[in-house]
Amino acid sequence: METTTFPFVASDLLSAVSTAAGELLDCNEPWREVFGDDELWGRLPPEDARFAQEYTADAARGLPVSHQVFLLDAPGSDIPVPVLLHFLPVRLPDIEPGRYPVSLTGEVLREPASWAAEQTRRRRMEMLGRMAMGVAHDFNNLLTTVLGHAELLRSDLARLESGVEPVAHLKMLERAAKDGAALVRKIQQYIRNEKDERAEPIALHEIAEEVLTLTRPYWYNEPRRRGIAIEVRRDLRPVPPILGTPTELREVLVNLVLNAVQAMPAGGTLTLTTRRRDTRAAEVTVGDTGVGMTENVRKRIFEPLYTTKGSAGSGMGLTMSQGIVQEHSGRIDVESAPGRGTVFRLVFPFATNHPAPVTPRRVAPAEDGAGLRLLVVDDEPMVRTVTTKLLRMRGHEVEDADGGPAALDVLAAEPPFDVVVTDLSMPEMSGRELASVIRERYEGLPVLLLTGDTDAAADSEDVAAVVKKPFQLDALDAAIRKAHRG
Repeated sequence: METTTFPFVASDLLSAVSTAAGELLDCNEPWREVFGDDELWGRLPPEDARFAQEYTADAARGLPVSHQVFLLDAPGSDIPVPVLLHFLPVRLPDIEPGRYPVSLTGEVLREPASWAAEQTRRRRMEMLGRMAMGVAHDFNNLLTTVLGHAELLRSDLARLESGVEPVAHLKMLERAAKDGAALVRKIQQYIRNEKDERAEPIALHEIAEEVLTLTRPYWYNEPRRRGIAIEVRRDLRPVPPILGTPTELREVLVNLVLNAVQAMPAGGTLTLTTRRRDTRAAEVTVGDTGVGMTENVRKRIFEPLYTTKGSAGSGMGLTMSQGIVQEHSGRIDVESAPGRGTVFRLVFPFATNHPAPVTPRRVAPAEDGAGLRLLVVDDEPMVRTVTTKLLRMRGHEVEDADGGPAALDVLAAEPPFDVVVTDLSMPEMSGRELASVIRERYEGLPVLLLTGDTDAAADSEDVAAVVKKPFQLDALDAAIRKAHRG
């Protein structure tokens, strides 16, 4: 059997000092043997080297980073060598944060094969998280545009007196976009390890009715286009409220309805019911008359990555649905047999000591004076355009700018503005950086941030308020007027 070469031992204490820019100042002999002394991170793979540079910069700002594992392409080793490192700031009184020297300490780890596999998995998950956050940011911008144009279309429909049906379709479009935004926030919160505790009393029968409307294209339009028919039978009896998150429960029921439709390729009957199960719980069922499942499949459907759809399925839909139901203190049962269809039963406890659900009231436009003179700043043309149109609809005089530097040019050349509305994440100059410059140059000019980030807050004197994307026009208008008054 071939012997793996692994020349370093765990007792080798590695020690070095670098500048904030990552230049090696000094190191001991074990460090020199493992990393060399010509370039600080020259023996790390490019991806690991980038992480090491980021941690060095963090420590130079005064933020210690510890227990980070890197895979080293070391001389004399035919496999990657795992090294544990700590990045510690050297705080000197005459040096400002961001320029602190960095103390690098660590050791070579044993059992390199297992550590290599774990390190690869950890790096992939971290990169996946970063990619997901980037996608979430872009998706929030798209949803902002969708909801903005839906608001403009609502205004046009009212002016044209187009009737009830187009307005109902528009309402469902807005609902779907808002649910999409809520799911994006859920992804962001999961990646940041945040927990959204804002549960509320929910009328389960109303959620079920909304789901039937949202999924109508799948169980009515698309089957008829293919020459088949799916009949819908509903028995949505009013039940006392349960406690939970409407977006998540709609996600579960939509997933079950779509699965039911896919299980009836030749047509059939889709059933959706709600009822009181007993004095303590409500039950909602989604049933179909489709192909059904064997007992072996039924037992495995909630397993992660298990799917009977081949490449067309991810194997995560029912796993996530079960997780959401359990988060709502509920349970999900399945009855099925080959050729006899499937029924999913979801049981939730009634909410206790909570007020009955309140229908959200549409906030009327603020009536505290004439329109304001606003500057809208965003590097995304679609978001900038729709935001500008919406605010003009509320009587404001609006100019726009493509990014922070352009906004400063407009502020210097144009008459005074009442409020600046800026995106947070922009190249060249972020919204917070723009707000800081505005506060320095234009004292008293309030800046409002628009962002899809869940953890953004008005935590400095430079920012008057933060409005989350995708926004509602009423909320944005109210925040702008409040910032102007404040």
